[in-house]
Amino acid sequence: MYIARHMTSPALTVSPDTLLPDVREMMNSRKFRHLPVVDEEQRLIGMITDRDLRSAYPSSLLPEDKRLMILENVSKTEVRSIMSQKIIAITPLSTLDDALYFLSKEKIGMLPVVDEEQHVIGVFSVQDLMSAYKKLYGIGERGSALIAVEDDGKPKPLTRIVRVLEEREIRFSRLTRVHGEEGEKKIIYLRVHTFNIGAVHKALKEIGMTVRVPDLQDILPKPHV
Repeated sequence: MYIARHMTSPALTVSPDTLLPDVREMMNSRKFRHLPVVDEEQRLIGMITDRDLRSAYPSSLLPEDKRLMILENVSKTEVRSIMSQKIIAITPLSTLDDALYFLSKEKIGMLPVVDEEQHVIGVFSVQDLMSAYKKLYGIGERGSALIAVEDDGKPKPLTRIVRVLEEREIRFSRLTRVHGEEGEKKIIYLRVHTFNIGAVHKALKEIGMTVRVPDLQDILPKPHV
């Protein structure tokens, strides 16, 4: 669950005096959309994105003479002139949930990973996040299946499910209880890794749990009256 296990390292970085055409070439050749900007000690001082570059470069709709003039200026412009200094960074001990929160809240595609002295030691992107969760929960593995179970309202439902799965030696990687709207039954989602789904259903039935096949009407948002 820690970023250190899933980040991309070492990170590709640029200095504040790098010229914009060079940054553009780096991004295009590596298919990156974000680059950390670091000082001589590799400490994080800013970020530059493909959006920053697009804003700096002239529109193709401009008259040719004006477009060439802007391109001439861009060719001499350093990263420090357009980089963002409002930086959100995470540490190697941040969790995947931390990264998900910041990526979603800030609507960004990548987070720099820094140590205690603010040295950039890696980056963590949306793609890294998807790969991490896929690996963590075994999504896409053969025999992997998500099962929905109705909470029977009796004490310690998660404990009972874990116990019976372990007794049957059924491997699982996720157990989550979801609280629905008022009056609705709570649903427990279970990701198992077995080709014998029948054995899972049987084990759950033995402890009084009901496997639920979701109806589309149960999933869709309720209309406001």
